[in-house]
Amino acid sequence: MDLGLSGRTAIVCGASSGIGLAIAEALVAEGANVAMFARRRDVLEREAERLGALAVRGDVAVPADLERLVERTVAAFGGVDIVINNSGGPAPGPAAGVSEEQIEAAIALLLHSAVRLTNLCLPLLEQSGRGRIVNIESSAVREPIENLALSNMTRAAVVAWAKTLSREVGPQGITVNTIATGKIETDRLRSLYTPEQLAKLGQEIPARRPGRPSELADLVCFLASDRAAYISGTLIPVDGGLGRGLL
Repeated sequence: MDLGLSGRTAIVCGASSGIGLAIAEALVAEGANVAMFARRRDVLEREAERLGALAVRGDVAVPADLERLVERTVAAFGGVDIVINNSGGPAPGPAAGVSEEQIEAAIALLLHSAVRLTNLCLPLLEQSGRGRIVNIESSAVREPIENLALSNMTRAAVVAWAKTLSREVGPQGITVNTIATGKIETDRLRSLYTPEQLAKLGQEIPARRPGRPSELADLVCFLASDRAAYISGTLIPVDGGLGRGLL
């Protein structure tokens, strides 16, 4: 299916590996211009060269890096049509005893970064006339995950912000959607669970396996296309049927 993304410009954060890299690969395959943003210079530049994308090194938690990301993307491609807010997660741990410093760091990583980058891009997305914002979050926003308190609380705030923003920017033809990822085969997943735990978890998922990053990336491409122009303000789970909630 041709999603009509040829010639459109996308910014993808956390793009050097895992879900972010899969999204960058899928968008490039659809003909989009892609600016790949991540911290690890060597990996980022290697993957960007492989895909024919623009590599911009930086940290989503650093405002100046986000400003440079937008500036370089516009200089290279002339505008921005698609913004993919994606980053790693904060350190695991319980809610009891969480420190203010830990909370501030989690908010900077997940919430402030998404808000800052989106605000920088909003004028460009409005000029596009078909702007797309997709936030990559977690199933924890619906069902908090044990020992991931910082991720649980902060990602939920991103969903609330995105829902509010979607109502404000809809008249400009901009859509805002969030994907609630389940257990996806990434380094992050492998860092949180032992091989034995992952094997047990696989049996708890109705699909009987973790998801592939490419499967999530296909949904991102659809949400970025004109075919999804009437889908906005949504939270879409990609979890193989693991979630038990009705809504």
